[in-house]
Amino acid sequence: MGRKRCVGGDGSKMAAGCCGVKKQKLSSSPPSGSAGPGGGGGSHCSGAAAAGGEPGALPPPGGPRLNGLGGLAGGAASCALSPPLPPSCGGGPAGLSPSASSLLASPGSGGPGCRKMVVSAEMCCFCFDVLYCHLYGYQPPRSPRFTNDPYPLFVTWKIGRDKRLRGCIGTFSAMNLHSGLREYTLTSALKDSRFPPMTRDELPRLFCSVSLLTNFEDVCDYMDWEVGVHGIRIEFINEKGSKRTATYLPEVAKEQGWDHIQTIDSLLRKGGYKAPITNEFRKTIKLTRYRSEKMTMSYTEYLAHRQHHFQNGIGHPLPAYNHYS
Repeated sequence: MGRKRCVGGDGSKMAAGCCGVKKQKLSSSPPSGSAGPGGGGGSHCSGAAAAGGEPGALPPPGGPRLNGLGGLAGGAASCALSPPLPPSCGGGPAGLSPSASSLLASPGSGGPGCRKMVVSAEMCCFCFDVLYCHLYGYQPPRSPRFTNDPYPLFVTWKIGRDKRLRGCIGTFSAMNLHSGLREYTLTSALKDSRFPPMTRDELPRLFCSVSLLTNFEDVCDYMDWEVGVHGIRIEFINEKGSKRTATYLPEVAKEQGWDHIQTIDSLLRKGGYKAPITNEFRKTIKLTRYRSEKMTMSYTEYLAHRQHHFQNGIGHPLPAYNHYS
């Protein structure tokens, strides 16, 4: 990028969540009628809540979860579908979207010399397993076959043809993937404070995204990041002298059509900053940029994926989904 970078920024102890629901109207002053970072406008995840309940502040020790802020974006229509017990998930393309199937077929991130990607469609499949078993009262699925290396991660749920946000919570603390995906699958589906807990009727309309966060870098210039490439986490001191944080995953700014300044200003507002935003204040922000590997799978793709591998004897046999007594 040609700009001087600061050292550090491994992000191992940060926590946050971030996704988009609808476009925000940005300005240098707080939105009228706003009651804080959750009051109206677009609903994006932002900084974690501190022990004192301040949205957007750093999380307390041992509390890496973040419930996003903002209003509920529409209700999901009921869908009377009682899906059959799915067989276990394997690896390989089967009825997946082009991005998912191509990554399964060729997990490398590009040409020669590119790093092999870690995220996989099987991770989304496992998240659906976990949610399915919880909603239908079955024992949790067995451990998956993909790597159990630790990564900061997010699990995002969207619903319907317009893919409205239905839940997005994650952690900047590196977690082993098997336990981390189990935890944040249910946390994002059931405990995102913007939405009611997910129900069985919504399953057929869901999309699951798994994001693994990598390449954390502290930068000295708040403009030293690229829209659509980097996620950003900002830390700042608000008008009351309190330290606050907020973050957006890499796709958010691009999906909203924002430039650098609009993204920074949106994060400041979502982090609870209410004073006018000046260029001098922006220069006081501490910014950490990062990248992510992301995979998305619909519920329909999930069923087709599992059925394909079950029929062809690939992957695990049918798990012991014994109903709780």
